[in-house]
Amino acid sequence: MSIQRHDLLAHFDSLLQPERFKDYGPNGLQVEGKNEIARIVSGVTASRALIDAAIKARADAIFVHHGLFWRGMDGRVTGWMKQRLQRLLAHDINLFAYHLPLDAHAELGNNAQLGRVLGWQADQRFGEQELGFCAPAAFAGAAQLAAHVQAALARGVTLVAPEGARAIRRVAWCTGGAQGYFESAIAAGADAFITGEISEPQTHLARETGVAFIAAGHHATERYGAPAVAAHVAQQLGLEHRFIDIDNPA
Repeated sequence: MSIQRHDLLAHFDSLLQPERFKDYGPNGLQVEGKNEIARIVSGVTASRALIDAAIKARADAIFVHHGLFWRGMDGRVTGWMKQRLQRLLAHDINLFAYHLPLDAHAELGNNAQLGRVLGWQADQRFGEQELGFCAPAAFAGAAQLAAHVQAALARGVTLVAPEGARAIRRVAWCTGGAQGYFESAIAAGADAFITGEISEPQTHLARETGVAFIAAGHHATERYGAPAVAAHVAQQLGLEHRFIDIDNPA
């Protein structure tokens, strides 16, 4: 089966509701390709490696979390941008990208899917645009929680654990580069916060507030939402779908 481009875009938009969000770049169709779509490849980032893999997989469309265009970027089509666009246009491949809407979806989004992988069901939302998730947890301390996250994601983590043995009864998380949500997580009553990255201020905040901070990798925490959404829509519409995970240590 196949579907027209505008109908697939309508399904993505209806599910993710991008109009609800103030974002850092355009959500939806970023590069127009062929009109009839039968095969979707999903991935985290519209890198050249993913585009090349999608070409090899004979994809008609690529669905990602990190697209090509961001607010404030250089608008010239040179270098790496030219190379990515050249491949998409030469093979007539559509590129769909959803950033914050993909983080936020209550069941299929990055945060919901990370919670699923870690075994938690959110009962509270927090932070700007309510992107952060909170849930009950039961860990003797931050080290045990970090070990659980590391095992579930099959990736080493950075842990900043305050002094003293504090049991983890509530955990908060927000995928990717959400270290700026740490104070909102603390205000929401979390004993620990998990995100992808850590910046210098969070170390001091963790030590001074007693709330643990775990940086588990930007890519590692955001590799679940795109395939969940693309698989869901593909199944609804009778399309083929394949997730291609391009390794990224960040």
